[in-house]
Amino acid sequence: MRAIKIPEKTVTRLSIYLRCLEELENDEMSSVTSRQLADRFGLNSAQVRKDLAYFGQFGVRGLGYYITPLRQSLEGILGLKREWEVALVGLGNLGSALIRYKGFREKGFKISAVFDQDPAKIGRRVEGIQVMGASKILPVIRKRKIKIAILAVPAVTAQAVLDLLVEAGVSAVLNFVPAQLTIPGWVKLQNVDLAVLLKTLSYHTARTKRPSSGKT
Repeated sequence: MRAIKIPEKTVTRLSIYLRCLEELENDEMSSVTSRQLADRFGLNSAQVRKDLAYFGQFGVRGLGYYITPLRQSLEGILGLKREWEVALVGLGNLGSALIRYKGFREKGFKISAVFDQDPAKIGRRVEGIQVMGASKILPVIRKRKIKIAILAVPAVTAQAVLDLLVEAGVSAVLNFVPAQLTIPGWVKLQNVDLAVLLKTLSYHTARTKRPSSGKT
């Protein structure tokens, strides 16, 4: 039987639903309806039900979803039942901020290997991790079987570094480099261009009119 292809936007929304469920669980709620989930994210309840239906039947007619079992199911679907080792390539300003971000570890992603080509940085320890030269990417990632990497290098070297990561066996890359990069079809490349995101915000801000208070 041919496997069902899950839309990329559905996978993205699953992580949003998971965050919402975690918040509701912290508020000691036991169940939630598809409409309540949809209202939090400006979606419609049919979209929520459709997204979840790709992975099974989780709802209870007339009640909605039990929060804890659904949260546990989504963690399993998203591969969060284990801790993932992550390689960080590039220890500039952005890379230095990323390695100090505690949120990764809290969600099961441990930056355990750091690489940079600057001789002044190689050998230093940052957050308890020794910085290695780019020449170590292939042997270290292969030996540790690391599958996820963060790319935060200069654009001019990004493709060469990405090729090394793929050769080493990395299958998912979070890319902060504003450059067109080529990857094989089996590798997932998630681009994060902060400048583009800010330009998107400026577009909406420039066209947003503040509601009148009605006061004179």
